[in-house]
Amino acid sequence: MSLPFIHIVAGATASGKSALAIQLAHDLGGVIINADSQQVYRDLPLLTARPSAADEASIPHRLYGFLGGDEPFSAGKWLRFAQMEIDWARSQDMTPIVVGGTGLYLKALMQGIAEIPAIDEAVRLQSEQDYDAMGREAFSERLRAVDPAFFTRLKVYDKQRLIRAYSVWLGTGKALSFWQQQPVCPPYPTEQIRVHRVELPRAELYARCNIRFRMMVEAGAIDELHALHPLPSGSSLWKIIGVNELSDYITNKISLDTAISRAQQATRNYAKRQLTWFRNQL
Repeated sequence: MSLPFIHIVAGATASGKSALAIQLAHDLGGVIINADSQQVYRDLPLLTARPSAADEASIPHRLYGFLGGDEPFSAGKWLRFAQMEIDWARSQDMTPIVVGGTGLYLKALMQGIAEIPAIDEAVRLQSEQDYDAMGREAFSERLRAVDPAFFTRLKVYDKQRLIRAYSVWLGTGKALSFWQQQPVCPPYPTEQIRVHRVELPRAELYARCNIRFRMMVEAGAIDELHALHPLPSGSSLWKIIGVNELSDYITNKISLDTAISRAQQATRNYAKRQLTWFRNQL
């Protein structure tokens, strides 16, 4: 008996991909597996647009809200979890439906990802201490000296990425870019994968981004963030769209209208980057 196909539903934020995934799951007898880097965290379900309780009750959902905000995560870790969920679903003759807009996750699933040796927790803590002691600029220059290729791959180098690259070098003696350049194999044959790309006209997508963020606020996004305030400086939750803007409102730095406007702009910018990635990669 052949195994069920692996369905991937990819699209920008607010494009309607979750609704399509649920419809596919009903039609095919499926399990929905999260591929959104913000929805893996258990905190801030409104700001991360997690599936509703009713949706989760109607269809099995996996890899949603299972991490704390202080737990670092990566595409490699996500792939290991996703493979376990995909393999389990197929063993039960259920269709795995992977849905999300995090390009690195989807690329890892479709093309594979370099195997990087596990880094000891003591090494990671040492890296964080070095970052705090040296400061961002000096830390980045030290990392650039041992891994210049790292700085040619990305446009944004946040603290977590810098510390990750530094930890790999410190723990293995080889640069992160060295490990990333090693040959990789796709975890599943291409013929077993079906891709559904959800794409709306840009004006419509941007309008949906604006409406959805305002609906998040009306549903209580400020209250859920206020309950966690103040967030630790190293928390992964700071990367969630809307956290910075609403935090500035909570601390009386800006008005609510300004916070909403800035968060809507950040959401539209993110959607634009996603559209570019999907068009080039899928």
